[in-house]
Amino acid sequence: MSRDDEIAALLDRHGFGAATVVPLAQDASFRRYLRVEGGAVLMDAPPPEDISPFLRIAEHLAGIGVSVPRIVAADPETGLLLEEDLGDDLFSSILTPDNADMLFGAAIDTLAAIQRAAPPPDLPPWNATLMSETALGTLFDWWWPAVFNTQAPPEARGDVATALASILRPVGQGPQTFVHRDYFAGNLLWLPTRTGIRRVGIIDFQGAALGHPAYDLVSLLQDARRDVDPALAERMLARYLNARPEYDPAIFRAAYDACAAQRHLRVACQWVRLARRDGKPQYLAYGPRTWALLDRALQQPAAAPLSAALDRWVPRALRGNPTQ
Repeated sequence: MSRDDEIAALLDRHGFGAATVVPLAQDASFRRYLRVEGGAVLMDAPPPEDISPFLRIAEHLAGIGVSVPRIVAADPETGLLLEEDLGDDLFSSILTPDNADMLFGAAIDTLAAIQRAAPPPDLPPWNATLMSETALGTLFDWWWPAVFNTQAPPEARGDVATALASILRPVGQGPQTFVHRDYFAGNLLWLPTRTGIRRVGIIDFQGAALGHPAYDLVSLLQDARRDVDPALAERMLARYLNARPEYDPAIFRAAYDACAAQRHLRVACQWVRLARRDGKPQYLAYGPRTWALLDRALQQPAAAPLSAALDRWVPRALRGNPTQ
């Protein structure tokens, strides 16, 4: 049976056999999404993609009162999932200077509620070791060969690894909560007919893990795909800390700055991997912003060891997309 036949059979079994189906925007993974006439979205995640994490996380988030797509049908063996259509009002589409405080404020309140809840027991870790490994991987396995046309010397990788381990120590020693890992405007929908934290619809959460709560704040407030006013980001960080009085602000901000440096380094180089390995050069358009965010993050005291290591190995003039 072809993939189209598998999709048609699933739709027919659940009353959508005659429905019009149109593609939705694809994300950076190998999944694709189809809008199904009648209020549904079909996720097509062919193996080895695994929809089981999506199903588990959806159940967890719905259980704590968060708006996630209701599951209509799922077939983990084929990687097909039919879910509720939450509409088109992604934060990334409707954000304006006039509504930014309202939308980001709602996103902060929802995030705080998610992180206050006990995480599900089967979340994979997103700890300092893995954060370091992923940043080293995109930097040295993809960006470095693309820029220098050669492999990095072991000394460079070791030096940057030591620096990452140093700056991420507060992340490993801090609180551990549910982290979405891509909690940004492109994965949040505005649902104004709902109330409280349910006004924020959340999607693309299958990569959720157990990690430091500051990580999702960086994803939201230092977005690699769109500009966020630093003054707005500061207000929202203060709003979050006000909602979590158990956190020491100075310690939390140090972890936040460390998460920012790690994430921006990883993602700036990840755009190269998406272009070179996956044939998605369009993501390189986000490179200049991401490198600029990294530069700003490296100026924070919490990121000083990483800043020094990169200065030794990555000339500032080359910190950007490959030119060859």
